[in-house]
Amino acid sequence: MATMNVSLPDPMKDWVEARARTGRYSTASDYVRDLIRRDQERADGIADLQTLVSEGLESGESGRSRDDIARLSRDMAAASRQP
Repeated sequence: MATMNVSLPDPMKDWVEARARTGRYSTASDYVRDLIRRDQERADGIADLQTLVSEGLESGESGRSRDDIARLSRDMAAASRQP
């Protein structure tokens, strides 16, 4: 595993150390690694959404009315809730 030294202002350092002391993280490094993993997941999610938005824009206009789209959305949402 690579090592990286990061400079933090005292209040941030105190925050990280306090988070590590809560027991959820064994060390400050564990806390920072968790933050980075979460940021990576967030960035991946944003990239996925951007892809979907781009595909939607490139697909052109729909022949469906707003009511048709709303009905379809409700039906899909209801179907996803069923086991």
